[in-house]
Amino acid sequence: MRHPPQARTKLPQGPGVDVARRITKKQLILDDRERHAMVRAGEAELRLIQKDIRDVLAGASPPSLSYIANVLKQAGTQVDYEDRYSDPLIPIGYAARLEGALQFHDLAAAEDALVKLDAAYRDYESVSDHAGARLVQKLALRGKQRAESLASNSRVSAQKRAEKREIANWFRIWLESPGLFFGWLEVRKQTEEFRALFPSQSPEHAPEAPNETRGV
Repeated sequence: MRHPPQARTKLPQGPGVDVARRITKKQLILDDRERHAMVRAGEAELRLIQKDIRDVLAGASPPSLSYIANVLKQAGTQVDYEDRYSDPLIPIGYAARLEGALQFHDLAAAEDALVKLDAAYRDYESVSDHAGARLVQKLALRGKQRAESLASNSRVSAQKRAEKREIANWFRIWLESPGLFFGWLEVRKQTEEFRALFPSQSPEHAPEAPNETRGV
């Protein structure tokens, strides 16, 4: 049952309006969640919120369904909707280990994410937890899809697109051969192509290890 509409926050005007709109979109989603007492939401509810926000924004583009889904999930709503941009639904029994594991804002974060996902995958496989293993694979696939999307986005800088292409390839190879991935990765990082694409990742750019004998 829908609750009577309440007054919505008006969008600010003038300089900085884009930042304000991003903040306000999230707040409008949360306002709609509270107004409709949304404990659970599917695609129909997401589209309802999207329509409400479109009306408020008066011409500006509304948030995507995946963005709305992610905001609702973070607020505690059970969301029955997934696409390549939305966070997959992680059952309670796996949330403590896998929630937030899919991070790849740079190469180091992507490698760390794959280390965590690989460890979880091996643990689940060792106890024949097929649901857990499939969930890890699903997260890795989502990482690959998101990285591919960013790599093809012309609004992203050329360097970042190259980085996301590399990360997408890492996820792809892990999905195909998890047992061989980390050996392959060490070889990959030593290649001339990788060093040319990502010079900051080369050993000569790594921070100097502390000298244990310093001051002796």
